[in-house]
Amino acid sequence: MEPILFLVHRIPFPPTKGDKVVSHHLLKFLATRYRVHLGTFVDDPRDMAFVPRLGDFCTSSKVVPISKFARLRSLSGLLSGEALSVRYYRDERMLTWVRDTVREHRIERALVFSSAMAQFVQGIPGLRVVVDFVDVDSDKWDQYAKSRWWPLSLVFRREAARLLAFEQAIATTADASVFVTAGEAALFKRLAPESGGRVHHVQIGVDAEAFSPSQDFTNPFSETEDAIVFTGTMNYWPNVDAVCWFAQQVLPMIAAKRPRVRFHIVGMHPASAVMALARQARVVVTGPVPDVRPYLRHARVVVAPLRVARGIQTKVLEAMAMARPVVVSSCAAEALSGLPGVDYEVACDAPEFARKTIALLNRDNGYATGAAARARVIADYDWSKNLEPFDALLRPRTAASPGQDIGVAALASLA
Repeated sequence: MEPILFLVHRIPFPPTKGDKVVSHHLLKFLATRYRVHLGTFVDDPRDMAFVPRLGDFCTSSKVVPISKFARLRSLSGLLSGEALSVRYYRDERMLTWVRDTVREHRIERALVFSSAMAQFVQGIPGLRVVVDFVDVDSDKWDQYAKSRWWPLSLVFRREAARLLAFEQAIATTADASVFVTAGEAALFKRLAPESGGRVHHVQIGVDAEAFSPSQDFTNPFSETEDAIVFTGTMNYWPNVDAVCWFAQQVLPMIAAKRPRVRFHIVGMHPASAVMALARQARVVVTGPVPDVRPYLRHARVVVAPLRVARGIQTKVLEAMAMARPVVVSSCAAEALSGLPGVDYEVACDAPEFARKTIALLNRDNGYATGAAARARVIADYDWSKNLEPFDALLRPRTAASPGQDIGVAALASLA
């Protein structure tokens, strides 16, 4: 197998949050086809325990812990005119390792996961670069700016503009730019029309075997409650905003009709605003848990009331895989395949969220929607099938051997 460079902004172990789930499966996919040389960062010291696991998939790796001064370093972008998130990952050790590794192993292909990592491959001659942007991050910062008060709104608006300029520059030089949904790809084509012909979308997946309702997990809930569950990293602002809104605006309406209801917020690093919700009698904040699957498996309903959402929410796919009935916000639903009202429910405001959640607390309704949800995941979100287009993008058809590349059909389907 030939070598490949794989750059990821956060170590793809353990696969416990959205971006790490995707990069984890990308690493496993690449390891079946290439000798992988991985460059990555660690932003949680506890993740250093997983560095030895990289040897199962990688020929070599460079793992750089994020310094506690990285946030201060990122502020230098205010002086240089760069995006703060790009400066956050600026690291001479990683840059030197990338250049040396490409040269020593004669690497001709690179897959870059997240736009900030693309800075390490700029200007390397003869390297075919595919950048998986995942989402249009610059637009996410623009959404943040519209949702926050000054002065944060000013900082976020600046970040949106600077990061868009960086994304546009990267897409101009990359051989292919990938986004997680057709909607994200279409948005970026509008923002960077000069690169539109090299912009594609590749749908992610979910491990339907690991997240199977047939697995026997101990029920973490009381038998006397109707458990509504949200899972996610709970210092991530869109998640914080989502659970605060749900607990304050939606939960009281549900409780008025279903007094046994309790809202369980399951995930690591709960922010102070999330912890404050635990003072409500009907809200439970778990903090980090060893495994989210028991909470999903025994939830009566899973909710994703996100008011700022990018791409496909892995938390939603995992719940659907476990045959749980799910209610999602309209923006979280934009990237989902399937039929609203059949495979999942969509709500646009607090009363509708309450009404549809109450309907799914009915066991018959919840069972039917959950069964349809799992069937949808099996049909549309298979990792091995959905990641195949990456091989086509990394190994394009050449004029010397037309039709011989097995990924050509998949590549054509991305146009």
